[in-house]
Amino acid sequence: MEINAVEFDRMAREIFAPVYPVLAEQIINRTGINRGCCLDIGCGGGYLGLALARITDLNMILFDESDDMLELANGYIRESGLQSRVKTLKGDVHSIPLDDESIQLAVSRGSMFFWNDRVKAFAEIYRVLAVNSVAMIGGGFGNVELLKEIEAKMLEIDPEWNEKRRQRIGKNKVEDYRKELEQAGVSSYEIIQDETGLWIIIRRIA
Repeated sequence: MEINAVEFDRMAREIFAPVYPVLAEQIINRTGINRGCCLDIGCGGGYLGLALARITDLNMILFDESDDMLELANGYIRESGLQSRVKTLKGDVHSIPLDDESIQLAVSRGSMFFWNDRVKAFAEIYRVLAVNSVAMIGGGFGNVELLKEIEAKMLEIDPEWNEKRRQRIGKNKVEDYRKELEQAGVSSYEIIQDETGLWIIIRRIA
């Protein structure tokens, strides 16, 4: 799916920006991982990855298939002063250019809804996770207050936004994601769905 990087970045900065620091805290609290290498899949401008880097000792890989997105991400890395721990990598989630068991934490917010083949993507994410490592994939908004703020702004832009959100993270999707994870050979996972969104937590256990 072709995405306008400039428009996507504007929305991320002007509408979704408050979400990323909250999600970063939630991810660390839930996974307990704050060291090693973290892969931010479908990173866009790198907002979630940079938020994680600011509160941990993680080495971050901001991963996206778009040159335009990665150019924006590189600019934000320089602005953040985190060049020593954050880098970008171009590639496709269906064929991640990293070694087996090389990642301690993988994250992705919002990108899985645009993957062409989630079974293949889940299998690749599982492949690159090291033993006792975790992936947190989905579409969360942090808390109810943030969701309401974003909802009000997005409905002004797109009156069908709520319906699109339900199609991606509604209750009817949980069984679809469960089947795809099992087809991908993911043996340990949890799907969390509440009023703030949906997350898939994948664990690579020895």
